[in-house]
Amino acid sequence: MPNLGDFILNPFVTVLVILYKVLGFLPQIIPGQTVVLSIVLFTILIRLLTHPLTLQQQRSTKAMQELAPEIEKLKKKYANDREKFSQAQMELYKQAGINPLGGCLPLLIQFPIIIGLYSAIITTLGGTPIQLLQLHDRILLPGLASQIPLENQFLWLNLAQPDPTPILAVLVVVTAFFQQKLLMPAGADGAAAGMSQSMLYIMPLMYGWIAFSLAAGLSIYFITSSVIGIAQYSAMGKANWGSLLSFGRAKSSSADQPGGDEQPGKRNKRQQKKT
Repeated sequence: MPNLGDFILNPFVTVLVILYKVLGFLPQIIPGQTVVLSIVLFTILIRLLTHPLTLQQQRSTKAMQELAPEIEKLKKKYANDREKFSQAQMELYKQAGINPLGGCLPLLIQFPIIIGLYSAIITTLGGTPIQLLQLHDRILLPGLASQIPLENQFLWLNLAQPDPTPILAVLVVVTAFFQQKLLMPAGADGAAAGMSQSMLYIMPLMYGWIAFSLAAGLSIYFITSSVIGIAQYSAMGKANWGSLLSFGRAKSSSADQPGGDEQPGKRNKRQQKKT
């Protein structure tokens, strides 16, 4: 009897095998390229399917940023009463038509996709007789059994095993960091800035740890997804390229200003002496 995981794993396995069969007609420039291209094309399909959720996340992030000044006012007003602050905050969200969890939905959907894809990669690239038998049972369409086993070697990688070098993990962290950095709202402050700053480092490091620990094929998914995300946000005009250009400049720019490190009182006294 199929369990809940089968409703995710079996379609993933079937789609990967179909893509592997279709892309197998391309000239073989690099041994093992068909599996990698199958994962890349699978990632593109996932990004297209989740595009409406991505738009929802962006709208929610922008709306939360616009409400940040009002939230700060509520914090000051109810500084000694957290319960009233929470009630006033939820009422503010309700009036603005904002779901505070709306920005988290794409992230939550990513986890079953990651688990399903990891299981699909292990299943489709498995080389033992038991794994091949399980793969045969998970293919939902007839006529695809001739494609198994799928080739699992690409360059120095066994795509069903973790990368023995840190190369893929580093690429995962760098591309995920750039994507998160480009998504940081310009001019955010308060809680919005704190959350954006936390996500900027937490998510890339988490993906990097997963890439270092699990199948290398999953790293191909992470890298492709981040690159597509950067291109997607740029095409929509939502990428904050200024955040990359200004990265690490904030401290130096303030220090370069006259009296940048002085306290306001001391600076005012110095200006009065000059006058």
